[in-house]
Order: sequence, then structure tokens, then C-alpha cells
Amino acid sequence: MEVCYQLPVLPLDRLVPKHVLSRRGAISFSSSSSLFGAPDPRQLSQRRGAISYDSSDQTALYIRMLGDVRVRSQVGFEPERRISHPYLCIDFRTLHSVCAAQLGTSASTAPERRVHRLLSFQRNLHSCRLLRGIPQQIPLHILDEDYTGQAKCMLEKVGNWNFDIFLFDRLTNGNGLITLTFHLLNKYGLVELLQLDMVKLWRFLVMVQEDYHSDNPYHNAVHAADVTQAMYCYMQEPMLAKSLTSYDIILGILAAATHDLDHPGVNQPFLIKTDHYLATLYRNTSVLENHHWKSAVGLLRETGLFSHLPAEDSLNMERELGSLILATDISRQNDYLSRFRRHLDQENLCLSNASHRHFILQMALKCADICNPCRPWELSKRWSEKVTEEFFQQGDIEKKHKLEVSPLYDREINTVGKIQIGFMTYVAEPLFAEWTRFSDTRLSQTMLGHMGLNKASWVGLQPEQTSVSKETEPSSADADSEGGAAARRDSTTATAAGGTSSKEIPQGSKES
Repeated sequence: MEVCYQLPVLPLDRLVPKHVLSRRGAISFSSSSSLFGAPDPRQLSQRRGAISYDSSDQTALYIRMLGDVRVRSQVGFEPERRISHPYLCIDFRTLHSVCAAQLGTSASTAPERRVHRLLSFQRNLHSCRLLRGIPQQIPLHILDEDYTGQAKCMLEKVGNWNFDIFLFDRLTNGNGLITLTFHLLNKYGLVELLQLDMVKLWRFLVMVQEDYHSDNPYHNAVHAADVTQAMYCYMQEPMLAKSLTSYDIILGILAAATHDLDHPGVNQPFLIKTDHYLATLYRNTSVLENHHWKSAVGLLRETGLFSHLPAEDSLNMERELGSLILATDISRQNDYLSRFRRHLDQENLCLSNASHRHFILQMALKCADICNPCRPWELSKRWSEKVTEEFFQQGDIEKKHKLEVSPLYDREINTVGKIQIGFMTYVAEPLFAEWTRFSDTRLSQTMLGHMGLNKASWVGLQPEQTSVSKETEPSSADADSEGGAAARRDSTTATAAGGTSSKEIPQGSKES
């Protein structure tokens, strides 16, 4: 005799342990399917990553897996056709799905509909793997209580400049950006103050982290989390802490978390010389930064995080978010630095003025984005190796496709130390010197101290060439010539490491 049992409806936290509700959890409960069984095909047509209720059973809760192809809301934007990687010859710009044929619905007589899906680089790559029959590796993200407890202890010191983001990312099992950003928003009371929907907020943060490329050595979600933590440190400085509004704070946190969203792992000159569609779309001006901004706004609209706010407020927030992200364009470093220096010389910065506060947020984000030389040596060295490896990977791609190798991107003739010394000299030191003039605090002095020690460490690691110079003993004219050549080489180093030299930075077109 067959015996059937009717399971009572329990709250979500009793049905599924909290540590199982990870960004890739694929668990479904349905009255029409067996426990952990295959869901109804009609459910697959719904967008994944959401928490929704079946129309026929309002008590059935579906938690669907993240990471699939999603239709992005592109209202108000020029369309961005996204391919898997800029240097691949295969064009995967559009994928088509025939809903009626695949789902086997009764509406088989209806005309077939082609759904064009706009993808990030990361998700398009996953889709291409699926099309080629390569199974996607989906790890099981489960943390025991010991690791969770250690992560919570680290968050209690999130304002410490020695915060180890690599350790924190391991303790959160690769969810450092989600956990840190959510903690900061909650710490400031912004979730309650702005009446943010918890489900929409969590989904937004998950999608942001997923759209960073984990295979990028440097421009990945860990870098975004590191910048977000640094941004929090700057916003805690006395001059900012007493002046910033809740509106400023949420903009600063979200801009830091999304400032490199969907970064392809190559720089703007590479996109331009390969005639990438993004370079054409943004007229070769702040190409990556515009793409990061539009990608972030697309996620905000897709999740509806600010849909409860007045439309004008939501649009203003999107525009100011873009203004912050665009400020991280290193090719405009000289423009921002000159303006910052002029304000400090004239002593006319007034943080009660909204436009002045926004400008200081721009400068804070610029500092947070390139603060790696100012971290303690172990952290700074690790970041330096990662960013240099990403440069060298681009150089390998350029060699493979017989393109001109970007300056200092050739791993065979360049070193990590050479690149870092030039970057500190021409990019980081001028910026942080002016920031210290603005906010001469213990943190600012600590950053300058770390940068000086780190630069000395890289100099000490460089191969010694004194024996050659002692033997030749060139004349003063020759020495001047060699010194000028060395200066030019250092300038090129800064260009490769940070985009351009702060002394000779092209301003670029001002066209939007």
C-alpha cells in the first residue's frame, strides 16, 4: 500500500540552512515536482536568481540558480552588444531561444519568437561553453560556523587600513564583495533609511559580484571589495565623516563596488586598436569606465533596487554614480589632480556645498582605486604581482595575434618592480600627496609611509648595475643623456602601469 505524507509549509530559514543559500544555490521546492527534482519547464522561462511564487501555489518558494543568461534592461541606453572576450574572432553577440518549441507549450501554433539577450562578457563566455557542450563547473559554497565567525570578527575591524581582503574573501568563500558591501550599507543604516528591499539588494550584490571576471588576475571582485573597503576608510576621515550625507555615502559605496564591473582584463588602447565595438560605441573616450557605469545601471534597473524612489531621484543617482565611476579613468588623472590642487591652493573647498562634496568623493574613489602601493608590503606586493600578470597576459595576447605589444606589457623584458616604481613615482605619489594636504590625518601619513617603504623595497629588489657603471665611468654629457633616457623609461613605466603619466596625460575628447 502506498503511503503519502503531506509536508507542512515551513519558513525558508527552517527549510534551507543559511549557509546553503549561496549565490549559486540550485534548490527548488514545488508541489508539482519531487523534492530536489526537476522543476516544471514553464518555470525555466522565468528569470533566474529571483525569489518568486508559483501562481498556482502561493506557498511554493523557488530559489533558482544564478549565473544563467539574463535579459538586461537597457531602457535609455545605446545598446551594448556584448561578446565573450574582445580578442576572440567568434562573435557571440546574440543568442536566440525559441520559447514555444523548447517549452512544449500548447501555443505551438504561435509564431516563433527570437529573444535577443544582451550579456556581460563573463556570462556570455559561460553561455558559449554550454553551447559547445562543456559542462559548467558549479562549486558547492558551504561555510562552517568557524569560518563565518572569523569573517564576522574581521568585519568588526573593517575600518583598519591593514584589513586583509584576501583572507576575508577566503573566509567568505569567494563572497567577499557581497558580504562587505552589504555590511557597510547596513552599518550606515542605509537599508532601513532608504527602505531598500532586502531581496532586491541581495540579488543586486550577487549579480554585481558575478559580473566581475574571476579569471582576471587583478580586475576581479576581490579588487572591487578592496576598493570598497578603502573607500569606507576615506569616508570615515573626520572631514568627510561630519559632512557626507546618506545620499553621498550610498553613492560612494556603490560606485566603489561597481567601478570595474565586467572588466575584460585588457586596457582601453587594446580595445581601440582591435576595433572593439565598445571603443566605437563610446568614441574611444573612457571606454571601460563608460561600460562599467552602464553595466551597473543595467543591474540597478534589472533588480529594481531603487524602483520605489521617485523617478527623478533614481535618474539623478544613476547620473552621479556614473560621474564617480568615470573619474577613475586614469587618462584624466592630470585634469582631476590639477583641479584638486587648485582648490587646495585657494582654500575654497566647502563641504557644505553638494558639488564640492561630490568632487571630494571622486578624488576619494580615485585614491581607493590605486591605493595598493599604500598598503602594507605583503598586501601591496601581492597586488603588484597580480596587476603585472594581467598586463603580461594582455601582452601575450597581442603577440599571439601579431599586434604591437603595449609598452612594458612584454613579460620577457620587464619586471614587476620596474613597473611599480614608475607607477608610484608618476601616478600614486602626486595624488596621495595632494590628498594628504586635504586630509592630513594619521591614515594619510600611514599611507605615505607605506608607499615610501614599498618603493624602497622594489628598488632594492632590482638587479644591481653599479659594476657596469663603475667600469665605464661615462662622461658628464653621457651621464646626462642616460639620465634623460632613464626618466623617459620611467615615464613609460607609469603609462603602462596606470594608463598614462601624471606629468604628460592626454586629456582626450570631452565628447559624451
